Amino acid sequence: MLSVSKLNQFYGESHTLWDVDLEITAGSCVVLMGRNGVGKTTLLKTVMGLLPSKSGVIEFNGTDLTAQPSEQRARNGIGYVPQGREIFPLLTVEENLRTGLTALGKPHSAIPQRVFELFPVLKTMLRRRGGDLSGGQQQQLAIGRALVLDPKMLILDEPTEGIQPNIVHEIGDIILRLNKETGLTVLLVEQKLPFARRVGQQFVLLDRGRAVASGDMPELKEELVTQYLTV
Repeated sequence: MLSVSKLNQFYGESHTLWDVDLEITAGSCVVLMGRNGVGKTTLLKTVMGLLPSKSGVIEFNGTDLTAQPSEQRARNGIGYVPQGREIFPLLTVEENLRTGLTALGKPHSAIPQRVFELFPVLKTMLRRRGGDLSGGQQQQLAIGRALVLDPKMLILDEPTEGIQPNIVHEIGDIILRLNKETGLTVLLVEQKLPFARRVGQQFVLLDRGRAVASGDMPELKEELVTQYLTV
């Protein structure tokens, strides 16, 4: 479904991604892992067109995305939940959700009921401003905003960061439900190893901007954890 080949990216003179290859198959849930600063968020932003690539190819369902703007990538079926959620604090919950519909060019369409089935709290808070929600509620809103696109693939950047434990478990349930019940393909960055093991089917490890290991989640053995994840 998503194929990244020989991807290179620079911040100024700093070479941040080095010939990264990444293959995400339809229906899978893949966890991108690594210590802070190794390029995980940079890779996601480059896939989404929020950062330019220096060289390499990004394909989604056989379509070359490399030169496409970020909004076109969303229309192609990729939903993105950024690190830190990045909701609009002064907009209401409903208005935040409708920004996702705007990306599709359908600002006046109805918000899909599926969003409220997954996150019933959002339906009770439609008139509240996004900035008045708790961290966990804001994360649910950010995921809901991505889901109004009815994406074929959902990309999440550290969805459990700064979230209370009970909501972390609930978000894990939602990811599993979306992946297993609806077949939604998921790629997420995650630092919490128990959460990653719970929701992920496969893993990819980054180190210093390079993809250094990958495999099925049971293959993430202690030696890999020690070498690439332990601080």
